[in-house]
Amino acid sequence: MTRIAVAIPAYQAAPSVGDVARRTRCIVPDVLVVDDGSTDGTSDAARQVGAEVHALPWNHGKGSALRVAFDTLFGRGFDAVVTLDADGQHLPEEIPCLLAAADSAELVLGTRDHLFAQMGRVRRTSNGLSSRAISWLAGQGLSDVQTGFRLYTRRLLEATGFPETGFDAESAVVVRAARRGLRIRQVPVRLGFADGRVTSHYRPLADSLCIARAVVEARLDSWQ
Repeated sequence: MTRIAVAIPAYQAAPSVGDVARRTRCIVPDVLVVDDGSTDGTSDAARQVGAEVHALPWNHGKGSALRVAFDTLFGRGFDAVVTLDADGQHLPEEIPCLLAAADSAELVLGTRDHLFAQMGRVRRTSNGLSSRAISWLAGQGLSDVQTGFRLYTRRLLEATGFPETGFDAESAVVVRAARRGLRIRQVPVRLGFADGRVTSHYRPLADSLCIARAVVEARLDSWQ
């Protein structure tokens, strides 16, 4: 695997995205920030540190922002794309941990379950329950399905697609990958901060329902 790029989906992340993109470019030079309709100067903050920016005209959802990044970067011939969030929870300095596992997997998850005890009870319970439920649907034990710190290979996206538009996209692709026999590696990573509820745009009820529907549909799709 020779060509690696990084995608940072960002929404209303002006205070943090510049620092994240700057530190990321010290490790992987090719960084694409997809500004998902922000109105707070997110695009300008990313451009100021030399990151490429694709600004969407309105908020489409995290899955849509990631799909724009994948279409752009894989279309340019990159072999794999690392994704990390713009709020500073994911440490760019941990990217080499994902790269080290890339030769033996189509999808690498930067997992946080060793840090669940540092999260608030709501966040800890949500992550634990969702990981167990999605592991059952995937037919594979997965400790942290909600992590957005990942490495996607071209082969994975070609096999699974990435059709969902919101937070459900990251959960559904795991189920499709596991059911298609693609290799998933889990790599523990350090975090800038454990509980990301303050900076997250996740809507507990609405997005949880979307995830539940998407992962069930992904499981049913494997039977067709």
